[in-house]
Order: sequence, then C-alpha cells, then structure tokens
Amino acid sequence: MLAKLKQFLTSHSQAATPEEKARQLNLAAVSLLLEVVFADETLSEEEARMLPQLMTKALSLTQAEAEELIYEAKKIQGDSISLYEFTKEINEQCDVEQKQKLILAMWKLAYADGQLCQYEDQIIRRTADLLYLKHSELIQMRNIAIESQT
Repeated sequence: MLAKLKQFLTSHSQAATPEEKARQLNLAAVSLLLEVVFADETLSEEEARMLPQLMTKALSLTQAEAEELIYEAKKIQGDSISLYEFTKEINEQCDVEQKQKLILAMWKLAYADGQLCQYEDQIIRRTADLLYLKHSELIQMRNIAIESQT
C-alpha cells in the first residue's frame, strides 16, 4: 500500500505536460468526490447516476472519459491515506471559484440520496479546510446544493 501511494505521489509531482497535469487534477477531483460517495459505505443509485453527470459538466469530459476516470480514481482512492494528497493538487492548480465548484459538487453528491450522513459532512468540511475555503463559502455551497434538489 505504501509503495502504491509513493508511486501515486511521485507520478503526480513529475507531470510535465499540460495534459498530464489536467488529468492529475481531474483524478484528484474525482477521488474527492468518491470520498463523499463512499463515506456512508453505500453507493446509492442516485449517487451512481449523478457522479458521471457532475464530472461531464464540471470537467468538460465525455461520458466515456468520466467512466474511465471513475474507474482509475477508485483504485487510487482505495489506497489513499488522507485527503491532503488530493487537495494539494487542487490547491496548486485551481482558483477559489473552481474550489467552490468542487465543494458544491461534493454537497450535491452528499444530498443525492436524500439524507446527509455525518461522515459525508465531515469529509466535505475537512476538504474545504484543506482547500483554504472560508466557512461562509462552505455553507453557501451547501445551501445552493440543497436548493438545487427541490
């Protein structure tokens, strides 16, 4: 497990081309979304349907690219030991607005099954802290997610 993590971190720090950096950023974002999806240890139909939709909209991916990223991120996410390895990549490449969009997507996934699990809430709050977002931004994104469900 440690060897896989070291390989993951090393490969991410050595990205040379813009395409590789974009792929690593997308992988980090999808991995964080998966953290929310699996926080309650169940993948609801709503979450499974919503995840690729969020990715195609937010990351401008095709359905096939989204599915491939989900598959790859599941392997990485299972071996991860902290959220920091994903948020580091996002902090290096994203502005505040992009970070807010990610948190919004996380909230939407958390509320997709109609109920918020305490572990989903904790992961989103921890992620927002690691992305250096203000508490007010976190709450604003949560409220937008809740409003979009009705």
